[in-house]
Amino acid sequence: MDFMFYGVPTLIIAVAVLMATFVIRRVLRMRRAWNSGLTAEARCLRTYTTTSGGSGDSSVHTTLHHVYEFVARDGRTVRFDEPHGSGAVIEGDYVTVFYSEGERINATAHRPSPVRHGLALAGILGFLGVMVVFCVGFMVTYSQIFDPIGDVFFGTNDGYVVDEQTGETFPADQFAEMP
Repeated sequence: MDFMFYGVPTLIIAVAVLMATFVIRRVLRMRRAWNSGLTAEARCLRTYTTTSGGSGDSSVHTTLHHVYEFVARDGRTVRFDEPHGSGAVIEGDYVTVFYSEGERINATAHRPSPVRHGLALAGILGFLGVMVVFCVGFMVTYSQIFDPIGDVFFGTNDGYVVDEQTGETFPADQFAEMP
């Protein structure tokens, strides 16, 4: 019974933390590419869309992807797929990409917009933080309200007695002293 009131909020907290980690890593990867100062001319090799949703009464969400290829400063040919691209870019177009050097090259064709990404990051992390605080508050409130009573329905009341006439719960030593 307690699993529902402790396990489910804990699962929600774990998912929120994983989502926050994913969002932070994505923003840091984009900023690393923008702040490196390295740019290259990339060719759009392919565009395609992916769809999600649409089953039952849910709406369909379509995401436009672009596949770009460019030559990095060290001579490596880099190909990457980027979602949420501009609809104005079609196959064969050349665009400027921002990238960072290293063993794994981070690249993006999105224009630098640190303020927009910062506000989006703050909004998403704020929402996830509210979810975590709500779940922790729910678990604390549940433990404060129901732990003193115990699980009366399943017989583990931990020294508490239920008055059959009123339905109130009392500690066993106080109940014995009551008239």
